[in-house]
Amino acid sequence: MTSNVTLRQLRAFIAVLETGSFSEAAQAMHLSQAALSGLIRELETRLGLRLLDRTTRSVSPTAVGAQFEPMARRVLASLEEALDSLAQLKELRRGVVRIAAPEPLSCTLLPELIAAYGAAHPGVEVRFSDVPIAQVQDGLQNGSVDIGFGPAGVLVDERIAETELTADPVWVALRDDDPLARRTTVAWKDLTERPLINFMPNLAVSVLAKVTARHQPRNILAVNRVNTALSMLRVRGGAVVCPSMTAPLVRGFGLAFRPLTGPQVHWQTAVYFPRSVSLSPAAESFFRFITGTAATSGQSCPGA
Repeated sequence: MTSNVTLRQLRAFIAVLETGSFSEAAQAMHLSQAALSGLIRELETRLGLRLLDRTTRSVSPTAVGAQFEPMARRVLASLEEALDSLAQLKELRRGVVRIAAPEPLSCTLLPELIAAYGAAHPGVEVRFSDVPIAQVQDGLQNGSVDIGFGPAGVLVDERIAETELTADPVWVALRDDDPLARRTTVAWKDLTERPLINFMPNLAVSVLAKVTARHQPRNILAVNRVNTALSMLRVRGGAVVCPSMTAPLVRGFGLAFRPLTGPQVHWQTAVYFPRSVSLSPAAESFFRFITGTAATSGQSCPGA
């Protein structure tokens, strides 16, 4: 049956045509002449056709063999191309990794990590989507995202695993004319009665749960984006609680930024990935890179 034709048989056939000799073809394939002759015999038997005419002095393709030669070469060339493509993926000379993250990670930590990874692996394309955390989860579930980022402990889905990435201290953004801005640090109890403009969907679980109940802000206005929160703060006052990594954004809005104490709370971030799907070589490389560098990428925040 033709389905039993092997690649070694095809290579033996092409080697004989290229050398014009069974003995030279055997040497080129590091086989005995008997073994090579056996491969040609098996190929012809399985095809039910004679491919080579043999004499004591020469070997040449039959009419059928001549027609079969380009087809055999295409099969071997396609295999070589496929193997070379896999090698490039394995060696990270090419590939694609699709990642997604919500704010504030999408406009603080991730651009720096992507740039650093791109410098180390210029052949790998990183496709980045800045989307709400719900869409990060959807992408991981439907396969459109390889790796996701966001707050730790937020995605409750047995199909998605998470690895802790960074623990960033929580600071507070204030208007420059706010009396609290004159302090070097601000206590949680100082925010109890003032409006808190909040963009973090996990504020209650990841941040406020670590603050004594009587010191938690009582008036919380929810928005969806960190830029929206900072814009509103600039024109109406109040406070915005942010991870310290957002310092460049806060400064860009002309706001003061102070550490929050009593207690000091850390905002834990995580990297997410599907449990049951193997990561591609590019995605696996990106995962190893970010988990190895994020914690040492310099998340300290200078006073603003």
